[in-house]
Amino acid sequence: MNGMNNMSTENKERGLLPYSIILAANKGEAEAMKVVIAHYESYMASLSMRKLRDEQGNIYWGMDEDVRDRLQSKLMQSVLAFKI
Repeated sequence: MNGMNNMSTENKERGLLPYSIILAANKGEAEAMKVVIAHYESYMASLSMRKLRDEQGNIYWGMDEDVRDRLQSKLMQSVLAFKI
């Protein structure tokens, strides 16, 4: 079984990513990059939370999709640029 299939959904956010996943993502393998993104998804979501205002002027907490997308893009760029 390869490294990408070893990660269960319950444990994907615990601990470190396997080296094989990092290496594959660094080489540009799409499935490995998806695993890396999924690993950090909840962290990026928490960083993207902002006070937003609805049409009636009510303030609520919600995810700023632009911030989340920028964080995901930066993560992908960093993984691809990482020197191994």
